[in-house]
Order: sequence, then structure tokens, then C-alpha cells
Amino acid sequence: MTLQDRHILLGITGGIAAYKAPLLIRRLLECGAKVRVVRTATAEQFVTDTTLSVLSQHPVSADLFAPTDEFPVLHVGLAEWADLFLVAPATAHTLGKMAHGLADDLLTCVYLATQAPTMVAPAMEEHMLQHPQVVANCQRLRQQGVGWIEPATGPLASGASGKGRMADIEQIIADVESNLASQADSNSTQDLQGRRLLVTAGPTLEDLDPVRFIGNRSTGKMGYAIAEQARRRGASVHLVSGPTQLPVPDGVEFVGVRSALDMLQACESAFEGVDAAIMAAAVADFRPATSSQTKMKRDAGIKPIELVENPDIAATLGARKGKRVLIAFAMETGQGVDEARGKLKKKSADLVVLNNLQQEGAGFAVDTNIVSFVDSKREQTLPLLEKHEVADRILDEVADLLQRVL
Repeated sequence: MTLQDRHILLGITGGIAAYKAPLLIRRLLECGAKVRVVRTATAEQFVTDTTLSVLSQHPVSADLFAPTDEFPVLHVGLAEWADLFLVAPATAHTLGKMAHGLADDLLTCVYLATQAPTMVAPAMEEHMLQHPQVVANCQRLRQQGVGWIEPATGPLASGASGKGRMADIEQIIADVESNLASQADSNSTQDLQGRRLLVTAGPTLEDLDPVRFIGNRSTGKMGYAIAEQARRRGASVHLVSGPTQLPVPDGVEFVGVRSALDMLQACESAFEGVDAAIMAAAVADFRPATSSQTKMKRDAGIKPIELVENPDIAATLGARKGKRVLIAFAMETGQGVDEARGKLKKKSADLVVLNNLQQEGAGFAVDTNIVSFVDSKREQTLPLLEKHEVADRILDEVADLLQRVL
């Protein structure tokens, strides 16, 4: 079992969901984990130290300056003891302090001191969860590599119903197991250790006015899978993504963009500092020549929309790639091998990943894909695979190319 003999340091903050902490401790112990608890001052209002210490079989730690014979410095000792630091429930206040590196109690000092992966299970009222500042803090933490356990929807402490409940115990256990399993995978397959990768993902949206835009059906699943698997294999990953509904993979540097011009600027900024670029985004080929600053009205009549060509981002990078590795993508509705070979040359790419939108199980908004690798010497078609598996096959190619050119 993934949690057998793993050291889980459970951080409990002052939210009503803290009453579930004893159940979470018991479930972690049933899975074979060793558990210790660190809490904030306000958490004591919802659950007693006696209950937590009896269940965890360790004293509860709450005072940053409490004397201890076990560790020379309490927060450093707890930070080093942990294989994973789980904050559940995580209140808006604590998330804000973590996001901005503020450490005024034992829990936040442990967070800054630990080298173990950290996960948070937020719990709060829906309007708090949706507040722009809370959203920004959560996004910041995820960009910094903190694991996110999605809040559930249901009855809240106020009596209202909405999103903000702490995730169910079994969901928390599953996410913790997945995180630790990913860490184990990373430790066993580190062929991209020390490599720096730029990955693009998602669509670009070209605004007609503040309401309407020209876009495509990309969901970003392929690019995000590549970013996630590259991080697991030891790479430093810079992910540039158009708008998607996907969570940012843990541990990647993330830049969100909207238009093709935005993406070009972000990619050019990142390109000098990377060893390879994997251009999985579905970039719009054209944009409106002009964009209205106000909503276009129906009663103004139908007006033709003039389109202008967007820059080819992969070709722009390819023109100055030097010894960098460049992987381009080609989405076609036919066989497309000739198109892929044309793109290979036009973009100065080392490899083109080709897929056919009309093949069942391939393309946008699905978890699988069927791709072909096309380079100057070969065409290799892979079977239907889950997108994370496709990502690993692409990264196998990247690792091999990097060994040859760098």
C-alpha cells in the first residue's frame, strides 16, 4: 500500500471541518501511515488535543516555542520528519499566509521549512472560496507546486448549500496516495532531471468584442499531461497555456495567456532559458483585424469580419532554436503525413506529433489519443493510448533527442 509506513504530518486549521480530523487520522492509520498533528490556535475551538493525540499516538504540536526533547528546533524537526504535509481543513486565512510566505505560527513555519510535498484540502463558505483574493492565493499555491484537493459541493456550516465543503475522507486518502505514488515514480524515472522544458497547451482565443471570440475546441488535456509527466521525470517545466478548465499540474511554472500574440510573447520570453520546447497548444491561425471595445449590437446589421494571419509560434522559435529541441504538433482531418513533413521543415522542428481529429478516441476533449511521430527519417504510429501514456512516449523522444544534440 502506498501509505504503508509513510510519515503524514497533518495540519489542522480553525474551520468547522476540523471535526473530521479524527476520522481522517484513523483512516490514515488504517492505511499504514504514521501520523503526527500540528494545529493552529483556532483549531482548538473545533477539536480537542486529547482526541487528536490519542488517535495519532503522538502529542499534538501547536506552540512554535514549546520546549521539546525530541527535536533541537520543533518546526524544523517536524518538517524533516514528514514524507508529506497535509493541511486539512485549510482555511482561507491559512491559505493566504502560505501563498505569501508568512510564518507567524508553528503550522506556517513548518510549511516554509519542509522539503516534503504539501497538499491542502480547502474548506470554507462558497462565497469565500470564490472571492478573487482567495482564488488568487489558491492559484499561487498551485503554481508553486502545492497539491490541491478539490472542495466538495453540499451543505455548508451556514446552512446554505454550495461548493466549499472539505473533500470526503476517502477522496483525501486517494489524492494523498496519488501524490506519494507520483513522487515515487519521479524518483524512479528521472531521465529529464536538470532539463528545462517549455510546454504550450490549450486553445488561444481571439476577441471580436468583450463578449465574442474566435476559438477552437482544445481542452488542453494533451499539453497538461505532457507538463505533468515531464515534471514527474525530473524536468523543470514552464507551462504556457490558453484558457482551460484544468488544474495546473503540481510543481510547474505556469503562465496563463489568451490570444496567439499573448502566447508568442510568453514563449519567446521563456525560450532562451529552456533545453526543449513542446508546442502542444492549438493556436488560432487567424485573428480579427480589429476588435471592438464595446459589444457589437444586432441592430447594427451584419458586418464582414476581416481576419489577419497570426504568427506561427513554433516556426518563430524554430528559426532561432540553435541546439534546442523543438517538438511541433499537427492536427489534421485526414492522414496528414505530407502535411506533417511540411511542418517539420517549415518550423525547423525535430519531430512532429500528428493526430487525426476524425479517429475515434483521438483529438480534443477526450482522455485518449492516437498519434504518429513524423521526422526526417520515419513515420511511427502509436496505438490508442491514454494521454499521459502518449505524453511519456513523446518525452521518451525528447530525452533521446536531448542526449544527441546537447
